[in-house]
Formats: sequence, structure tokens, C-alpha cells
Amino acid sequence: MAEAHQAVAFQFTITPEGIDLQLSYQALNQIYLSGVRSWKKRVSRVRNSLIKGVYPASPSSWLFVAIGILATMYMQSDPSMGLITKIQQHLPLHMSLSAQGQTMVSALVFSTLLWLSLILALRFCLKLLLSYHQWMFEKHGRMSNTTKVWVPLVRLLSSRKPLLYSYQSSLPHLPVPAIQDTVSRYLESVRPLLTDPEFKRMSDLANEFESNLGNRLQRYLKLKALWATNYVSDWWEEYVYLRSRGPIMVNSNYYGMDFLYVTPTSVQAARAGNTITALLLYRRKVNREELKPVRLRVPGTVIPLCAAQCERMFNTTRTPGVETDVLQHWLDSEFVAVYHRGRYFRLWVYRAGRLLSPREIEDQIQRILDDASPPLPGEEKLGALTAGDRIPWAQMRKQYFSSGVNKRSLDIIERAAFFVTLDDEEQGMRGDDPEGNLDRYAKSLLHGKCYDRWFDKSFSVVIYKNGKSGLNAEHSWADAPTVAHLWEYTLATDAFQLGYTEDGHCKGDVEPSLPQPQRLVWNIPAEVQAQVSSSLAVAQALADDVDCHVFPFREFGKGRIKKCRVSPDAFIQISLQLAYYRDRGGFCLTYEASMTRLFREGRTETVRSCSNESCAFITALESGETEEECRRLFQLASERHQNLYRMAMTGAGIDRHLFCLYVVSKYLGVESPFLKEVLSEPWRLSTSQTPVQQMNLFDLKNHPDFISLGGGFGPVADDGYGVSYIIVGEDMVNFHVSSKYSCSQTVSNVSVSWSSETSHTVVGNHIYTRQYSQEKTQGN
Repeated sequence: MAEAHQAVAFQFTITPEGIDLQLSYQALNQIYLSGVRSWKKRVSRVRNSLIKGVYPASPSSWLFVAIGILATMYMQSDPSMGLITKIQQHLPLHMSLSAQGQTMVSALVFSTLLWLSLILALRFCLKLLLSYHQWMFEKHGRMSNTTKVWVPLVRLLSSRKPLLYSYQSSLPHLPVPAIQDTVSRYLESVRPLLTDPEFKRMSDLANEFESNLGNRLQRYLKLKALWATNYVSDWWEEYVYLRSRGPIMVNSNYYGMDFLYVTPTSVQAARAGNTITALLLYRRKVNREELKPVRLRVPGTVIPLCAAQCERMFNTTRTPGVETDVLQHWLDSEFVAVYHRGRYFRLWVYRAGRLLSPREIEDQIQRILDDASPPLPGEEKLGALTAGDRIPWAQMRKQYFSSGVNKRSLDIIERAAFFVTLDDEEQGMRGDDPEGNLDRYAKSLLHGKCYDRWFDKSFSVVIYKNGKSGLNAEHSWADAPTVAHLWEYTLATDAFQLGYTEDGHCKGDVEPSLPQPQRLVWNIPAEVQAQVSSSLAVAQALADDVDCHVFPFREFGKGRIKKCRVSPDAFIQISLQLAYYRDRGGFCLTYEASMTRLFREGRTETVRSCSNESCAFITALESGETEEECRRLFQLASERHQNLYRMAMTGAGIDRHLFCLYVVSKYLGVESPFLKEVLSEPWRLSTSQTPVQQMNLFDLKNHPDFISLGGGFGPVADDGYGVSYIIVGEDMVNFHVSSKYSCSQTVSNVSVSWSSETSHTVVGNHIYTRQYSQEKTQGN
């Protein structure tokens, strides 16, 4: 009842003398400030909509156009060639304005129409310029004449300071490749993996598909490409992510780690205070569109990438369904959901429109940590529902969480800005077994205890007892580069901007009247508790099967690789394939994620890294060919990999096109043996590079200890590997390797050895680098 009384802004009592009115000025002031904040946000959205709506022009350019038209008319010239007169004849202002006034209004109307036409023309020109991708295929330092003309034109049309979403309407649409090109590239990609009879059979299937059913499916796909903003992304999101009925924990969600060597504070509540504040500051920048769009640097200019994935970063959850899940997004929320020792809390992070200071959030977090109340019956492991199979969770949610206290508490979690777990364990590279502790740190972030994360949230932040942090991200709403951008900002803001006091606490003051964090209330019946136990068993079996190994490779990095005039990514990819070959005695279908954000609403494409050229190099190396021959083949393999990556980035990939053709075939109710076999092929080596320093917030030269560990994911195939790597600075590469214990042929632990004979590096189950006349072993 005390909370209810505090919420009353005024009280009145009827007495014989009249009405005695008592106002609570503090409450009214809080209401006023909250309303002001709300209106400021609305005005900001309208202003940003106007600015990005006229980009690459500016709203003030309308004034210059209008003044120019009026000045020309003043000089007795008609720049409209009679259009102003026609507009004047149709204006319903003959009786209320003088002839001069009518002319003025008509000129302003014409100026506005001319201005809008110029904006559309500029936007169309910018879209045409951004559709040019030949610059990506040119060798470094050798720019064609076309590119030399293209660079200043792009710089001219995109010179104004853009908002986060300013480029969205100017980005080109993802093109549909010619079906014969996709089929040809597919056959080339599988040639080194198949015997001659197998390749002939696959070629016959491909040729039959191309000449018959393929053309029919292609027509439907081209029709969709004309209608939709992106012909891949909506189907990819629905059929690859949302329609999956298995657990999203391990299978879909991925994780990001804290600094490798540094923990800014060992005070758990303080680290949570700064981390939550940094995330909310990032959300503010997203809402106000103050973040700079991510752009690729080209000599002389920059090329924007699609920012659509930022829209659902906060206040988003994946709600389960029987057939398909749904992504739900709310415009804003002023609280976060917190989990600690089996209890759920709602933590308000705004008060009267003001974001709480880091010190105030720390104080609120400490209240949660000090709360000794036990979990309600069934509450402690409730999060296991989000970790198990989707259908049971959907059924439980519909039957037991659609009304009453359960619905109210679930709504708070799902509508929260994000989810926070205050973990009661200590993690990080510490103690007598730093390598083993890093592995346990990775597993903890990937799945935790299977019930202490809310895997449906867009992302969950984990703050450990010793101050280490990390996050677990749901995959359907965005890909890793978007989350990496968020996490890079969070870590940098936490360490370098917000900072801590000498005793490890957050900076700032605490308002004493802040309300306590709100404990969520549940009424969990026995049927739900039984399903929680069942989902937990499924999730626990999956988590126990995952073998994670984190390996910081410090001996050399991209600096030395670039001196050899080789792409660092190509170097690592070929090394991974060599490692797999030495581990398993053969080659496999290799997946590398490439972005397609050069196009509007682009997500990813597959780089089939295992090529004829890379296999030729590995075979030559293993058969003892001369060093000169190995170097030549390695150079060819590296150039081939770079070309494959560029083709994937520019819309000429293989797998997304074939995937969409398969979806069309399912809608039409026709079977394609070729597509069915292509989409059933296992990716035994699934790899991804985590981008680093997208915002240039880290100065690794002056702060070399603030090295990011990057993040990782679970294996895609039961008998394969998941390898994530992050190229940090000039002299370090961090690897995250995952596999399954249940497969006797895979082991994630990494060992390293080298001698001075050749210059080839392998990363996988075995890493061989022969650059130095030393020998070292790391791992188990």
C-alpha cells in the first residue's frame, strides 16, 4: 500500500469549510519531467525523419531553391517554363490573396516540387553509384579509370554528415544472380570434395535442374525481388531461425567475451552499473540516430552498410509458437529485467525522464545482491523453458502465461530493454589454469546453467561475481557484427569514459528516494514445473555435449601476414582447412560467413572457402612439394579466397540464391532432387570472423592490455567444428573452437608447434607455424 500512496499526486478531503486540496508537488514534478522527456523523443523522431528523408540533401536546401526561383522571377524570367502560372490557376486562393501573393505561393509550391524532384534524382544517382562494386575486385594501388571517376562522385553525394539510417533509401537492392552462374559456381565449389562418379552424378542433377524446374523457380524469385526490399532476408529469418523447433541455446545463440587481460573492477554491482549505463547510452544514440553508419573505407571515400539490424537491438524478444516463433519489438522501455539466485526483478533505470547514474544503478543492483528472499516455487529454473525445445515452451506460454500474475511478470521480461544475469560464479583467465578457465568462461556464456539466461531476449548481459562480464545474443534479429558493434561501445565506454573510483565503485551520486527493485511474482503450477524439468534435461544434455576451447594466438598476427602480401582472412581460412585435413585426412564443405550489408536489409552470404586452389596447395604441402611450388599454390589459393569473399559480398554468392529457390519450390509444391541434396549437405567446418574496432574506440598501442577476446558459437554439425576468430591489433589472433564430446572424431583443444623450415600456419585441432626456430605448446 505504501507504493500506491506514493503514486498519488494529490489528495482532497471534503470538510464543512469546503474542499481541502493537498497537492504533492514532487509527484507532479515527476509527471511533468516524464512528459517532457516523452515529447522530446517525439520531436527528435520527427526531426530525424525529416533529415534522413531528404538525404543526401538537407532541409535547409529548400530555402536556397526557393530563394533562387524567386530571384529569377524578380528578374522577369520564368524558370518553370509556365508551370508556376498553371499552378496559380489551380490554387483555391483567388479571393483571399492578391495577384502578387498568388504568384508568391505558386512559386513556393513549384520550388517545393522542384526540390523534391532534385532529392529523388540525387538519391537515385547515389543508389546507382553504390551499386558499382568493381572497385572491390581491383588490386591494391591499381585503380581503374572508372573507379577514379566513381570515388569523387560518391564522396560528393555523401559528404553531408549522415544519421544512422540516412543511407537506407539509397542502398541498392540485392540482385538475383543468373541461375546458370549459381549452378556453375556450385559445381566448382564441390569439385574437390567429390569423386569423379559423384561429381558426374551431381553435374547431371544440376544440369537437369537448370534446364527444367530452375527457370520456373527463377521467374518467381525475380518477381519477389521486384516487390520486396530484399529477396533473401525475410525468408532467411523465418525459415532458418524462427521456424526452427529445436533449442536455440547452443544451436543458434552466440556469445561475446570481456577483455582478455583486464577486469576494470572486481565489484560485481559496480561492473553491472557501468555496463547497464553504457548499453542504455548506446540505445539513446540508436534512438536519436546519433551513431555514425558503419562504412567500408575505400581509398578516397567510404561506402555505407545497411543499418536495419540496429532497429530491433533493444526492447525485443523472440516469442515461441507451435509452428514458428515471432520477433516482438517495443518502441521503448524504462527498465531492465534482472536474474539473481533464482529470483527475477524489474529494475527501473529512468526516473522522471532521467537516466539513473552508474552509481545509482550500482546501488540498485547491490540491493538485489543483498536480497536474501528465496525463489518462489518453480521460479528458480523457469528460464530453462527458453533453453529447451520450442513447441513445449509455446504450449506452456499460451496455457499458463497468458493471464494473471504470470502474464504480467513475463511481459516485464519480454518488454525489458535487455536481460541481465548476476552470476554467482567467477570467470575469466585466472588462477593456476588460465587456459582451462577460458574454456569454462566460454561455456558459461554460451549456455550458463541452462536456466539462468533468458535465451529469447535479443541479448542477455552476464555479470560475474568477480566483475567479469559477457553477453549471450539471440541470432534471428541480427548477425554478430551488429552485436559486436554494441559490445565494443559498451566495453570502451565502461573502461575509458565512465570509469571507477579508487575502491572500484561507480562514479556519481545516489538519490536516496529511489524505489526498491521490483520482485516479479509467479504462480507456477505443477504442470509447468514438470515441463521446466523436461526442458532443462534437454538443454543440459546439449550443454554437456559442447566442447569449447578459447585460444589466444600471440606469436604473430595480421602485421606479419600483410608483409607477405596475403589477406589475413585468406591466410587463416586456408590454415583452418589444412588443420582439418591433418585432423580428418580429407577435405570438407567449409562455411565462412560474409556480410551482404552493401545492400538494403542485407544479412549474410556463405563463402565456400574450400576451393580447388586451396585443396591443391594443401595436397602439395602434405605430399612434400618444393617450397617454391607451395608458395605459388598458396598465393593462388589466397587470391581465389579473396575473390570468393568479394563475390559473396556483392550478391554473387551461391547458397542464399539456392536457398530461396528451394523455398519457392516448397510453395509451389514441387520437388527438386538437386536442391534437396544441396541443402542437406553438412557444414563440418563452420567459421566466422568477428570484426574488431568498428568504432575506433580502443587504442591498443597505448592500452595493449585492453584486448578483446571476441566471441564464439556452437558447432553446426554434430561431427564438425565451429570456429570463430578475431584479428586483434597487429600481433594477435583469438580463436574460439567448439565441437561435441559425443563425436569421437572431434576435439576442440588446440596445440601449437613450429620450426624454421617453411612459413605455413594451421589453426584447428593442430596449429603448425614454421616461422620461428622455437617450440611451444599451449592447451591440453
